Amino acid sequence: MTEVLILLFDYLGTFAFAVSGALAAAEKKLDLFGAVFLGFVTAIGGGTTRDMMIGNTPVSWLQDPVYFYVIVAAVLLTFLFTKTILQFPKALFFFDTIGISVFTVIGIQKGLHAGIHPPLAVMMGILTAVMGGIVRDVLCNEIPLIFHKEIYATACFAGGVFFTFFVFMNMAEPFAALISAGVIFTIRSLSVRKGWALPRFK
Repeated sequence: MTEVLILLFDYLGTFAFAVSGALAAAEKKLDLFGAVFLGFVTAIGGGTTRDMMIGNTPVSWLQDPVYFYVIVAAVLLTFLFTKTILQFPKALFFFDTIGISVFTVIGIQKGLHAGIHPPLAVMMGILTAVMGGIVRDVLCNEIPLIFHKEIYATACFAGGVFFTFFVFMNMAEPFAALISAGVIFTIRSLSVRKGWALPRFK
């Protein structure tokens, strides 16, 4: 049951990141193929990097075709309802934040299951969360969000620490994942709303 819920969580993150990639393509006025490609690399970029680092090959999306169909469905829905979605100024932010919230937890969970030391598993979770967005932003000729002054990877780190602690305390992983993803989403949202930022080099 736990593995099924974690897998569904993974599909949710894949869908959210694919939508964020498609929205970025819409803002750049790319065609449908460009939107599918951008949605695809956004959705699988972090997970592919993670799986290659821990030696899980073929990588997840090559072992399970559902990932492909989830991505295509997300991009097509975004393509069909682009005008409606873009009426909400924070649409890209919303789906990107869901993506990093889910993928941070998934990355840590897979790292811990692979026997990686907990602090390093947290770093793997952050990498899983941000890599797809970095690829998306670079391809769109934008500065990746992780390099902006607003809280981004820091939110992933905070949620990752919570998740690792909950697992250490033997909390059921689906509940730990849900709470930790909520922490990431909340911190990221509040940081943008309140203008929180880390100190910068002068």
